[in-house]
Order: sequence, then C-alpha cells, then structure tokens
Amino acid sequence: MTDETGKTEASVDGNKPEKTLTPEAQRALAEADARRQKYRAAKAQLPKEIGGRGGKEPGRYGDWEVKGLTSDF
Repeated sequence: MTDETGKTEASVDGNKPEKTLTPEAQRALAEADARRQKYRAAKAQLPKEIGGRGGKEPGRYGDWEVKGLTSDF
C-alpha cells in the first residue's frame, strides 16, 4: 500500500482548470448542438399521440413490454 491518494494534484481553490478544445472539437460540438435543436423543433411540430403505449419506440429500442404486459405488433 502507498500513501498516494491520487495521481492528479488537487487545486488549491477547488476549481478544475479549463480544458481547451481544438477548433475541430468546437466545430463538432456546435454541429451536434445545431442537429439537436433541429430535432427538438421538428419533434415539437408533430401531433401528440393520444392513448399510445408511452415510452420510446419499441422497434428501435427493443422494448416490447410495458408494466409486465408484452405487446406483439
């Protein structure tokens, strides 16, 4: 056993240093945010389902069971 508690030094004021991102990473994050906003805007335009099964799409996520009841399409 060693007395070493961790491999990284803790900062004195408790703040983590800012991690600088490359321009490519910043661009990728901006593109992902734009896609996310576009998806949410499109989803908000869809009519709400009335009396549906609730939850995520079972064909995509493989969840064919809700509250112990299995559904077969």
